[in-house]
Amino acid sequence: MSDAALPDLQGRPKGGLLKKLILFPLGIALLGGGGFGAGLYYAGERLSPSQEVLRLIEQESAAAEAEGETGPKRVPKEKPETPVFETQYYEFPDPLTTNLKGSRRFLQIGVGVSTQYDASVIANVETHAMAIRSDMLAVISGFAEDEVEGTAGRAALATALQDAINTRLETLEGFGGIEGVYFPSFVLQ
Repeated sequence: MSDAALPDLQGRPKGGLLKKLILFPLGIALLGGGGFGAGLYYAGERLSPSQEVLRLIEQESAAAEAEGETGPKRVPKEKPETPVFETQYYEFPDPLTTNLKGSRRFLQIGVGVSTQYDASVIANVETHAMAIRSDMLAVISGFAEDEVEGTAGRAALATALQDAINTRLETLEGFGGIEGVYFPSFVLQ
């Protein structure tokens, strides 16, 4: 055979495109995996700062117990057994809006009540909400503008509403039980 019949291989590039497409992602994956492995190796299983503090405290307490510390020991203070009652709250879903006595302005308030009695008091409030709302509107409209302004005015209004609610509940259920009235919203316009 003659050399003329063979193709010229010396002018052809050595690496093909396919070879580069395979080796490049393989090299990136190898470098990324090696970096990830090295990070895990150097990071080890280190404790977080809070875990480290707890470990040190445990070591110190174990060392103190082993030495038999002879200092004064702590004595827990006894708390008196006073009953603690759970306070339950109920907020009327819609605000009350009414005119004030002798004024063109009106008051819009959200009303919430609290009790430390059982859930039956809140159930009674929910059952008789319409009558209680009517009584509250009558009480609010009896206040003048200057009587509801300020902290003292709001406290007086809350007390008057508490009395009206308890009176209505005593009439309908035989027991009031509302111990506090609160205003989540209070707008005087």
